[in-house]
Amino acid sequence: MRATAVRRTALAASAAALALLATACSGSSDADGKDGKDEKGAANGSSSAPKTPAKALTAAELEKATLAQGDVEGTKVTKAGPADEVPADGVKVDKEACLPVAHALSGVAQEGAVATTKRKVIDEPKTDGEKSLEDAAKGEGADAFKDAFNLTSTFVALSSYEGSAGPDAFAALKKAAADCAGGFTATVAGTPTKVVSMTEEKITGGDEALAWTVTSESDGATAPVKLVALRKGGSVATFFAFNLAAAGGEDVTFELPTKVVAAQDKKLA
Repeated sequence: MRATAVRRTALAASAAALALLATACSGSSDADGKDGKDEKGAANGSSSAPKTPAKALTAAELEKATLAQGDVEGTKVTKAGPADEVPADGVKVDKEACLPVAHALSGVAQEGAVATTKRKVIDEPKTDGEKSLEDAAKGEGADAFKDAFNLTSTFVALSSYEGSAGPDAFAALKKAAADCAGGFTATVAGTPTKVVSMTEEKITGGDEALAWTVTSESDGATAPVKLVALRKGGSVATFFAFNLAAAGGEDVTFELPTKVVAAQDKKLA
């Protein structure tokens, strides 16, 4: 496939995913990562509530537990800025039951969060002589495009909750994902995105964790993204990962952001 055709396909396929991500893939924020989900929670779909009510981390404590540059090898971690923020009332869905999923895809905390931090974790470009983004843009071949854009961006939102609110928020997301596995439409900042399916993936970590491949559709082209939710005590982290090359239909390995998830889990321990 010619480079121009590959670029056109990728841009069309990624439009819906980028709408949900807002500006979170611009590389301007830090992200915590954790490969987390306990097998029991994954199997029965219920939240594993702690035996004693969790005490919410303060804003300062949460900031300390949030990913920073150097926590995830081979990535750049930065704080999210004002342009990355999506207000809760800026997210609409055609099925009310799917709102927790739309919120997680947009980095919006569930109701009752005491504090929230947001980061972006971007894979560092390879420097082994492969063609650059500029070369790909000039039409230097489909392989150059695939190599240049085979980078994963992960938006991480970490929130602390008091008492049982953390397990409740996790359980609400889990139920919403099950109820909306067949698809729904979310509108973020006025831009509609059609989610056609959610497929659960296997992940471990934290007190409980879940992961999905979320497939969106725009102009007849589909784009996969990865969504992970991790709970440790009263803190809940969501991870939204996107790979432009995979969105363009390229044969690349686009897996769950397990390194990011594992790093976040470690800092919450």
